Amino acid sequence: MPRGDKSAYTDKQKRQAEHIEESERERGASEGTAERIAWATVNKQDGGGKRSGSARKATKKVARKTTAKKASASKATAKKVAKKTAAKKTPAKKTATRKTAAKKAVKKAPAKKAAAGKATQKSASRSTAAKKAAKTRAAKKAVRKTAAKKAARTRSGS
Repeated sequence: MPRGDKSAYTDKQKRQAEHIEESERERGASEGTAERIAWATVNKQDGGGKRSGSARKATKKVARKTTAKKASASKATAKKVAKKTAAKKTPAKKTATRKTAAKKAVKKAPAKKAAAGKATQKSASRSTAAKKAAKTRAAKKAVRKTAAKKAARTRSGS
C-alpha cells in the first residue's frame, strides 16, 4: 500500500475528512494544508483507518498489546523520575540562604512589615502547600530584587 493511500479508511471517515477539509478551506487554509489537517483530525479521533468486519478485530488486538506496553513503559519512567527528584533534594545551605535573603528584604522595608502581617493572617486559612508556595514566591522575589539592585550598582560603576 503506497504512502498516503486512503483505502484503509471507512466511507464515514472519508466523509468526515472531506467535511473538515471544506471548513479549513473556508477559514483560509491552503488546499494541501486543509487536507493534511483533515486527515490528521480523523486519525486523532479514530486512531487511523478502520476496516469493517474481521480485519478490524485483528487490528484491535494489536492496538491493545501496544497500549499495554506503552503503559508499563510510562510507569517505569515515572518511577525513574521519582527516584531522581528524591535524590535531588535541595541541600540545607541553599534553603538557609534563601531564608536569610527573605529576612533581609523584610527588614529593609518597614512599610512591608504591615503587609507581611496581613499575609500571615491570610495564610492561617491556607493549606500547608499553599503556604509553602507563597513563602517560596516571596523568597524568590526578594532574591530577584537584590540581584536587580546589584546589577544596577555595577552598571552605574560605583
